[in-house]
Amino acid sequence: MIAELGNYGLALALALSIFLAILPLVGAEKGNAKLMALGRPLTWAMFLALSLSFGSLFYLFAVNDFSVQYVVNNSNSTLPLQYRLSAVWGSHEGSLLLWIWLLALWAVGVATFTRKMPEEAVARVLSVMGLISIGFMVFIIFSSNPFNRTFPDFPADGRELNPMLQDVGLIFHPPLLYMGYVGFSVAFAFAIASLMTGKLDTAWARWSRPWTMAAWVFLTLGIVLGSWWAYYELGWGGWWFWILWKTRP
Repeated sequence: MIAELGNYGLALALALSIFLAILPLVGAEKGNAKLMALGRPLTWAMFLALSLSFGSLFYLFAVNDFSVQYVVNNSNSTLPLQYRLSAVWGSHEGSLLLWIWLLALWAVGVATFTRKMPEEAVARVLSVMGLISIGFMVFIIFSSNPFNRTFPDFPADGRELNPMLQDVGLIFHPPLLYMGYVGFSVAFAFAIASLMTGKLDTAWARWSRPWTMAAWVFLTLGIVLGSWWAYYELGWGGWWFWILWKTRP
């Protein structure tokens, strides 16, 4: 039941992201204030739907629901609770769900803290973020769904999380890193919104600067924590700090 609830949350979020990508943008093009005003509530609704889905996956790991294939592949009944919960993003499917949830969180931030910006500009930015969300959600639902069942098999236990990932680093490193990566989508959305209007002035750069700085801070924290984690994890070489191609991102 909970896995199906997570799927419903994803499907609802996809529908809402389609509306978000279209309606405010149409409103901005036609000067329709009512359509532009839909951007903020649609953003919040998409975030809440994804939160339902993300929370469902947390619950499935917390209760060891081994009828879900993703839980079977990344957890077992002896794994400590903190690692069971962080195993939510311990593999491909869950990390993508974390990615899209954080994207919705950034979109909510834009919807909340841009009250002084022109409504037309906000509508375009939120529409671009909705469009980005569509791509990720389509990929998750049809190619990397973390809620797929194991039916008709019913495993008695899971395969366990990769031992190298059973570390406090997994709890903090991926969320911080993803907050940084995904945060730069806000700057991208501002740039695309400016290109749509044909007004390539400095306004979009001024509006996007605080968001870019915030994303940069999160990305820096994630890289620093990741370097510390990789440095003492001998399985990853122990020389993370000294290799340029590992540090330059």
